[in-house]
Amino acid sequence: MSGRSIFEDTKKVMDNIVSEIKNLEGKILLIGCSTSEVTGVKIGTGGNTDSAKEMADVFFKYAEKFQFHLAFQCCEHLNRSIVIERSLLNKINLVEVNAMPVKRAGGAMAEEAYRRFKDPCLAENIEADIGLDIGLTLIGMNLKKVVVPVRLKEDKIGEAKVVFAKTRPKYVGGERAVYNSSLK
Repeated sequence: MSGRSIFEDTKKVMDNIVSEIKNLEGKILLIGCSTSEVTGVKIGTGGNTDSAKEMADVFFKYAEKFQFHLAFQCCEHLNRSIVIERSLLNKINLVEVNAMPVKRAGGAMAEEAYRRFKDPCLAENIEADIGLDIGLTLIGMNLKKVVVPVRLKEDKIGEAKVVFAKTRPKYVGGERAVYNSSLK
């Protein structure tokens, strides 16, 4: 892995997100993460618990500091279900599914998140406000409509490509409609 620090890379990415999204309080940040890609191997072939722990240290610290919710997308072996706190599942009325993520079914990052949450559960899906895709794990299905890609100054964690997205409300109406520019 070319000497990159996963912890420091993750902090830089989160600093970029904090500067891009001015008010994170109450928002849901969905994270899809291939720890295989982070360590420089093909997605799904080398889940790495140590990398997951380093990244989770950063994610949970920032979530606490900026008061946003974390949601972690599992891999396709758990149908891309979402690891969240049960309180969030109940608050936004999501459908719970029965599984526990592990490195080989769900992924190392989802397993680590499940371990860290106070009362973890899996939701069938979610409509998150913002999303962080680490290693091109395909998180779009679990973001609100309409997804807007955002270029970050830091676009890698370890060896994995990082893609960030925010969402905005749909424009409705037509030529006579007047839009609220503060919702962009």
